[in-house]
Amino acid sequence: MELKNFLMAFSLTLFAGLSTGIGSILAFFTKRTNTKFLSVSLGFSAGVMIYVSFVEIFMEAKNSLTLALGNIKGSWLTVIGFFGGILLIAIIDNFIPSEQNPHELCKVEDMTNQNCSKNNKLFRMGLLTAISITIHNFPEGLATFTAALKDPSLGIPIAVAIAIHNIPEGIAVSVPIYYATGNRKKAFYYSFLSGLSEPLGALVGYLLLSSIFNDITFGILFASVAGIMVFISLDELLPAAEKYGEHHLSIYGVVCGMIVMAVSLLLFL
Repeated sequence: MELKNFLMAFSLTLFAGLSTGIGSILAFFTKRTNTKFLSVSLGFSAGVMIYVSFVEIFMEAKNSLTLALGNIKGSWLTVIGFFGGILLIAIIDNFIPSEQNPHELCKVEDMTNQNCSKNNKLFRMGLLTAISITIHNFPEGLATFTAALKDPSLGIPIAVAIAIHNIPEGIAVSVPIYYATGNRKKAFYYSFLSGLSEPLGALVGYLLLSSIFNDITFGILFASVAGIMVFISLDELLPAAEKYGEHHLSIYGVVCGMIVMAVSLLLFL
């Protein structure tokens, strides 16, 4: 594996993860949330991730596994890997209590609404929120890194989609942490650090799998990545897009994301 490809993949993952800091900055330096923009952006991210998962990543996984194991075994293992990825991210999501889940939406204007955080006087609340997002973002980092490592042209739009997803996530984390600590710098610090879980997930996954990296492990991992990205899109991005804005805006964003992803893939044929 070329060092250039590794650095490129890691840089994209780092960019995606640290975009939680952008959300924190928006929470502290803007007066109101641009909900229409966020709605379209989140829908766009979902469109990119859903399209690339089914059209490109799933098929790449299937091609690898069928080449190594034959058509029947390879096809079955691809499907198992896909739903295994969904199961993994669903289990992680299920273990995060709803009151500490960073995907419970808050807006910038909620900085003046202490009800946004259910227990705003306790530092423990802010810490648990940061830990929750760290655990939740771990597989996202592995997904971004794996895609970029296989094909940098594929990794760039995925990294951008994950980054957009992480911006409102940063807002949602910063608001309750601010009320838990009363300190804007500390809220930014924990939100920013939680984003480091994505490049950390990439490194840990790489270290664990690099010694056994072949067509079979790559295929299983890629199929799992497709499942993880589809779950994130359906469980987080689309509901968030609907809550931040209007129904049609989020759907327009989805369609635009699919179009952009489709054209970008065609350009690299």
